[in-house]
Amino acid sequence: MIKTDILIIGAGPTGLFTVFEAGLLKLKTHLIDALPQPGGQCSELYPKKPIYDIPGFPEVNAGALVDNLMEQIRPFSPGFTLGERAETIEKLEDGTFIVTTNKGTRHHAPVVAIAGGLGSFEPKKPLIDNIADYEDRGVTYMIKDPEVYRDKSVVIAGGGDSALDWSIFLADVASEVTLVHRRSEFRGALDSVDKVGELAKLGKINLVTRAEVTGLSGEGQLESVRIRHQDEGEFVKETDHFIPLFGLSPKLGPIANWGLEIEKNAIKVDNSYDYSTNIPGIYAIGDVNTYKGKLKLILSGFHEAAIMCQSAYQRIFPDKKYIMKYTTVGGIQGFDGTKKEAKKEVIKAIEV
Repeated sequence: MIKTDILIIGAGPTGLFTVFEAGLLKLKTHLIDALPQPGGQCSELYPKKPIYDIPGFPEVNAGALVDNLMEQIRPFSPGFTLGERAETIEKLEDGTFIVTTNKGTRHHAPVVAIAGGLGSFEPKKPLIDNIADYEDRGVTYMIKDPEVYRDKSVVIAGGGDSALDWSIFLADVASEVTLVHRRSEFRGALDSVDKVGELAKLGKINLVTRAEVTGLSGEGQLESVRIRHQDEGEFVKETDHFIPLFGLSPKLGPIANWGLEIEKNAIKVDNSYDYSTNIPGIYAIGDVNTYKGKLKLILSGFHEAAIMCQSAYQRIFPDKKYIMKYTTVGGIQGFDGTKKEAKKEVIKAIEV
């Protein structure tokens, strides 16, 4: 069982910054996220899109923001359970919690902070009758380990950043990459669109536009896909893997059954004090919560994380009084033994 001080559900920007604020209070953290990598929507949906309302950054790409947050929290050595969804919660007699994922991983903590953004993400699946028969048998909706596709034939469907970026990446891994999109135009970053075009000209990507994958075939394992072209009709393409990347649909998921007060698919909190929910010891911060005057902004989530951690400290250590110190004065003492601090000014009398 994984034990920690604050168990954070959601590894998006708000969840990651919670690690930093908790670390300043010497509180250890562990994060659970259904996605295979940290960053939430920023990593999965729009890693290359610019964000303009992060204080101190006139413009920062979402992916770069996640990278910076990961570097910022590195000294506090957070734990991660990725690719698993927080499924159930049990409150013990001592007021602590056990959270179990859909894969059976158990976590124990006195405080749970739900920072799940818009909730857990579920893949948008194409309307293919027998697609469920081939899930984990050649069909996957997100790429966790690119080496799985080493020297394999891969068909990717989609027209956004994920489809473009993975097509580019796998062009040097798979034996063959085919990208299928129902339109001629793509909605991803321009440099990615240009790169796919270049790779298509070099024969490293088979680019099939104005087409859709409409059928799957294979004996127990995916062996081919059927593609319908708007002008040329249907044809069959042999392949080892089919990866439809049509984006993710946010849902509150199993958390909705945890006994929390829900309002308009969000968790209602007390924002006049510490963003606590109706269950003592469980907090909700970031886009997943709601209260009067709520703004669904990343910077709002950062503020809520800082306030929540102060309350969590008092819950964990009710007999201790924490005296806040500015990082400009006390620096940062990492759990990994590192320390960051400003250079001390040298006071010296002037001899005359």
